[in-house]
Amino acid sequence: MAKKKAKDRYLEFDGFTNLVSMFFDRAEQGGDSPFLSAKIDGEWRATSWNEAARQVAALSKSLKSLGLKKGDRVMMVSENRPEWCIADLGIMAAGCITVPTYTTNTPNDHQHILDNSGARAVIVSDSKLATNLIPSVIKSADADIVIGISDLRIGQTGDFDIHQWSDLVQGTDADVAEVKEQVTSIARDETACIIYTSGTGGKPRGVMQHHGAILHNVKGPAEVIENDFGWDDEVFLSFLPLSHAYEHSAGQFFPIGLGAEIYYSEGLEKLASNIEEVKPTIMVVVPRLFEVLRQRLIKTVEKQGKMPNYLLGKALAIGEREADGKKRKRDKVMDVFLNKTLRPKVQQRFGGRMKAMVSGGAPLNPDIGVFFQSLGLTMLQGYGQTESGPIIACNRPRTGLKMDTVGPPMIDTEVKIAEDGEILVRGELVMHGYWRNKPETDKVLKDGWLHTGDIGYIDEAGRVAITDRKKDLIVNDKGDNIAPQKVEGMLTLQPEILQAMITGDKRPYMVGVVVPDPEWALEWSRNQGVAYDFIKLQADPQFKAAVREAVDRVNKDLSVIEKVRRFEFADEPFAIENEELTPSMKIRRHVIKERYQERLGALYKK
Repeated sequence: MAKKKAKDRYLEFDGFTNLVSMFFDRAEQGGDSPFLSAKIDGEWRATSWNEAARQVAALSKSLKSLGLKKGDRVMMVSENRPEWCIADLGIMAAGCITVPTYTTNTPNDHQHILDNSGARAVIVSDSKLATNLIPSVIKSADADIVIGISDLRIGQTGDFDIHQWSDLVQGTDADVAEVKEQVTSIARDETACIIYTSGTGGKPRGVMQHHGAILHNVKGPAEVIENDFGWDDEVFLSFLPLSHAYEHSAGQFFPIGLGAEIYYSEGLEKLASNIEEVKPTIMVVVPRLFEVLRQRLIKTVEKQGKMPNYLLGKALAIGEREADGKKRKRDKVMDVFLNKTLRPKVQQRFGGRMKAMVSGGAPLNPDIGVFFQSLGLTMLQGYGQTESGPIIACNRPRTGLKMDTVGPPMIDTEVKIAEDGEILVRGELVMHGYWRNKPETDKVLKDGWLHTGDIGYIDEAGRVAITDRKKDLIVNDKGDNIAPQKVEGMLTLQPEILQAMITGDKRPYMVGVVVPDPEWALEWSRNQGVAYDFIKLQADPQFKAAVREAVDRVNKDLSVIEKVRRFEFADEPFAIENEELTPSMKIRRHVIKERYQERLGALYKK
């Protein structure tokens, strides 16, 4: 899309009253140029800005004709695809509220979100996902409309109507003009979506993100792109789930605001080839992906012989010295040589025109950031949470890319450090609260400040650094939140398990420390005809297999990200005496994790 070359274009976002108006403005500029692209039958096929606008307008009118009213919630269960974006915008254009949900959710998760949100309608992508969802719809008191993006063939039916996507998105330019005028009445402070995030009590909480919060999250990154890299014809490759607040804002509405083209990745296995084909200018990813890409790069270079390996070593050594502020003058010659040899080849594997790769959703290991910077790929680390729309701060070249910080706050974002070290945030980006959950809202919103639950400081350059987590939520390497108390509570309900502690921060899956129930263990040993000994029993493979069955029973009722993949037995029960329990009988996570650190770490190497 051709754009005007004006200074401070990011200020445009202050003038939009809502996200749909921003989209229609960009669609008018984009016209028949490609907007949303996905691979169908082996070929990339694009939906133009004009066609997307017609479908958004048609869906908006269709939802109203089905009886949906302003403020009604519409649940979305779909993988990333062009229809996701069109549905999201169509829901909002109708004055309704989008409720994104993960495709990996369990039926119980779906049931809670349906019941809590009171969603009137559900948009689901295919029959496979619908099979997991429909039982929850049948039990729901409010949902009476199901819309299938692909033809739905479901065995169960209930008191609801099924509609096909293709029948609802046949729009005209006249529809666009009509809906475009109607959406001007949607205010910035109206709720755009409710994104559910796990709470410490285990039940997901619905974060109410208003239009202004997400527009704030478009303006901030746009200011960074314009002033640090130049805002041109941008191309995004959407990979993270759009049900995640990070991708929803930074991977969908941010590119819409830039008038960028969005491609939808075919998945992790084809991501590398997708990057080379699409040649994105900006990628929004989580730390785990960078770790995977790093390993692949190292293995590729290792196969190429001595010289490429020598150059890689030199690049990393120079990069590490630069990160430590110790770059030497004599590095300059090698730097120039690397810019003509190794780095262009690496950049080509990322499409050849990558301006920046932005990491968010979970903490980034500084070594990973230094690795990619050393190879000529600009790495930015962002920080935020769903409650802030989600971006609070981000690294940028002009303030110095210090990889152990998350950079300065976004424009128009206030950050301060409380007396206890907690990071507090204020601005339009802050949520209006948790849906139907005032007690939890009051805990985190105080006098206009969002209490993030993270501990940190602001350095001399104004960059935010995160040092600890005040709350117990586990954030895995993909940026998903897992409430450990929920999983631990389910584990200890099993007769075989007395106590449990799970962990998985910045890791690909959950692992745990388990204390077998002594009475059950005694009974098991009698049945097996062996002498009961707490320590010796734990070395018995059959005993561990029996406890494994208990863990597997729990896993059946957990989502993919919550499942406990591996565990180790504790040497002794958690107790006040060994400081693994507080006086109020709560587990001391940091004490247990420190004691079993080596064994827990080994569970990721098996």
